[in-house]
Amino acid sequence: MALLDAAAQGHSVAGATAYVTLEPCSHHGRTGPCCDALIAAGIRKVVASLSDPNPLVAGQGFERLRAAGIEVEVGLGAEEARELNIGFFSRMIRKTPWVRLKAAASLDGKTALADGTSQWITSEAARTDGHAWRARAGALLTGVGTVLEDDPRLDVRLVAAPRQPPLVVVDSQLQTPPTARLFAPARPVWIYAATPNAFAQSALEARGAIVRYVANPQGKVDLAAMLRDLALREVNELHVEAGHKLNGSLLREGLVDELLLYLAPKFIGEGLGIAHLPNPAGNLTRLDQALALEFKSVEALGPDLRILARVAGRDRF
Repeated sequence: MALLDAAAQGHSVAGATAYVTLEPCSHHGRTGPCCDALIAAGIRKVVASLSDPNPLVAGQGFERLRAAGIEVEVGLGAEEARELNIGFFSRMIRKTPWVRLKAAASLDGKTALADGTSQWITSEAARTDGHAWRARAGALLTGVGTVLEDDPRLDVRLVAAPRQPPLVVVDSQLQTPPTARLFAPARPVWIYAATPNAFAQSALEARGAIVRYVANPQGKVDLAAMLRDLALREVNELHVEAGHKLNGSLLREGLVDELLLYLAPKFIGEGLGIAHLPNPAGNLTRLDQALALEFKSVEALGPDLRILARVAGRDRF
C-alpha cells in the first residue's frame, strides 16, 4: 500500500529506504509477497524491527531481499513493534489469540447494581474509547448470559471502522435466540457450544451463525480449545466483553492476557463484580496467591480512568 501510494503521488522510490515493523513476507497470502514488491520497486535498503515468527516466512524474506542486492538491517524499534503486533506474535508462537478482557466498573469494582442494572456506570468518553478497542480487535467475545440478559448488539458504532469484527458467543446449551440483536450487524457470528441441539443449531445457522462444539469433561465449552480454534480462524486479538461468570472462568483457567478497565469515580456498594472467581479450596490464605498484574498505562478519559493491566509474564513468549 505504501508503494502504491507513492506511485499514485508521482514519487519514485528507487534507491529509497523502507522502514517496516515486521520482516517482509516471502509467500502468497491475501496478497503477493512483499519481498517481490520491494525488489521490483528498486528499494535500496530495508530496515525491519523484527523477523517474522510465521514459519512460512521466518527469515526467508530477509534472504530474498539480500539475494536481490538489498541491504537489510534488523532490530530498530523491536520492542515497540512487538507490542504493536502482540496479537500476531501470540497466534504464531502460542497458537492462541491475545486475550484482552474489558470491563467498566465503579471505583469499588462493581460492574452493575445487584439487580443487573449497568447503564451507564462510565461516561460517554469511556464508552467511545471502548468502541475504538472493539474496532481494532480480530473478534469480540461474549457469553450467552450477556446475550439473554442484555440483548446487546456488540458492534462498533461510536467510532469509524472499516469492518465489524466477528462476534464469538460462548453458549454451552445453544440458548442464543435467533432473534437476538447481535445478528443485526453484517458480520460473522461464531457460536461455541458443548451439548448438541440439532433444532437450535439449525435455527441459528439460518441466521448465518457458525456453530462449533468443543466440550470439556464438565459439559461446558472448552475455553482453551475455543481459543486454539479462533487462532486457526486467524484471530490475533480477542476482545472480551462478558459477564462476571465467563470473565471468572477465563481468568481462573489462565486464559486472559490483559485487562482493559474503565473505572468511574463512583461507589456502588453491593453489586456485581468484574469476575466471579470461586476457589474450590476456599478463599486465598496468602496475598502472594493473588493474580499478579502489571500496569501498562493509566489515562484519564473525561471523569473516568482507563487502566491497561497485563497479567505478569504473559507477554514473555
